[in-house]
Amino acid sequence: MHYLKWCYLALVLLLAAPVSAEPVDINSADAAALADAIKGVGERKAALIVEYRKEHGPFASIDDLASIKGIGAGTVDRNRDNLMVGSPGR
Repeated sequence: MHYLKWCYLALVLLLAAPVSAEPVDINSADAAALADAIKGVGERKAALIVEYRKEHGPFASIDDLASIKGIGAGTVDRNRDNLMVGSPGR
């Protein structure tokens, strides 16, 4: 019986594991999508990303996020796999 409880727990944990999603395009995503995709970035910093993009144009690389106050290279590196830079015309 104890064995069945552990098997059930293992199954629940496996099913609860996050599913790999597509990377988020930092040149087209809205603030809510950016806040969800970037660990360490909440709604306020995500809004700054969108504002920065509107003022300066599309990002040329993911590393350009470090130009935004409050987002450092460490945050960029931790989230690199979750992000992408789409073409400016998208």
